[in-house]
Amino acid sequence: MGVAAACILSSSTGVPDAREAQLPQKSGRKPAAAAQPKGVQKIKIAFVRSIVISIFLRTALPVAVFLAALVVSSNNAFSHGFAGNRFFPATLSTDDPFVSDELSLPTVSSIVTPDEGGTRDTELSVDIAKRITRDFGIEAGETFLTLHPRDERSVSGFGNLELGAKYEFFENDEHESILSLGLGVEVGGTGSECVGADPFSTWTPALFFGKGLGDLPQGLPLLRPLVITGVIGVAIPTSASTCTFGMNQETGENEVDIERHPNVLQYGFAVEYSLIYLQEQVKDIGLRAPFDHLIPLVEFSLETALDRGQGGQTTGTINPGVIWSGKYFQVGAEAVIPINSRTGSNVGFIAQLHFYLDDLFPHSIGRPLFGGNK
Repeated sequence: MGVAAACILSSSTGVPDAREAQLPQKSGRKPAAAAQPKGVQKIKIAFVRSIVISIFLRTALPVAVFLAALVVSSNNAFSHGFAGNRFFPATLSTDDPFVSDELSLPTVSSIVTPDEGGTRDTELSVDIAKRITRDFGIEAGETFLTLHPRDERSVSGFGNLELGAKYEFFENDEHESILSLGLGVEVGGTGSECVGADPFSTWTPALFFGKGLGDLPQGLPLLRPLVITGVIGVAIPTSASTCTFGMNQETGENEVDIERHPNVLQYGFAVEYSLIYLQEQVKDIGLRAPFDHLIPLVEFSLETALDRGQGGQTTGTINPGVIWSGKYFQVGAEAVIPINSRTGSNVGFIAQLHFYLDDLFPHSIGRPLFGGNK
């Protein structure tokens, strides 16, 4: 997991300017030649091989979890993301309030950020979650990023490895409610510096919640399919600041750039309207496939810095979209709308293919490792 990921530089039609020196590991690059000698081809082969090895090593944890599940698991499984009759889908931009066996492969997103005068940030992610017991699970995730500043060459590489654990301590089937506590960590130094992966780790304790409105009076039938899920946590970096030493190209003098890393309040929620719940629990209004399995939703994903000279600075997005949920998997897509200029100025997107491992493999990798008889 600690193997350093490779960075990829790809050409652009623009000409590099002074801003290019601000991106890590981009100095001293030369324009691509029209023809490449054999030595360059050999380097490329070795480079691609290093990427393949890096990807292989980064899948070691999920594979180990899967193999352990096949050997140790008990005999019974639990339904994916339920509290009573309420089904909670896996949201795309905010984390789930429940513990489950699931795999997101892939999650694809793209948006233009204000960095470097406008940088296209495209990400390809994979996330896996595995229940250890009925109420406790672990998670692992990895992201491959491509950053393309305007009129400059793009850089690509892995972000830091993300690990997490979650404990579902409250579930009320009658009132369709779930509460969980979680702890996540972005493992510093496991990603590529050229895509902004931090050399230090960041810990994030969080509270997750989910509440369906199916317990509303029968006189409010159209509100009963609504559900609200959300999360609130604090990202705590293990380093308060980092220093970068460089030379001013105009004056020739040495410079020190100090970047401060504040504690950050992370909060978000999703408002969903389940046509599945409407059809099955409220009233069959005659919807047919695929519309009877749609869940329109709007997600709000926000961050506010708390200290170190950045207190009160908020970034975030509002993400309207829809999820189609089947028995074994779901597909979702959302627009990503920045809330302010600090976040961005253009609308992006996020899309995900998500598998319910507990329903796909109820007798093997889709059940808890221990205590799965209830």
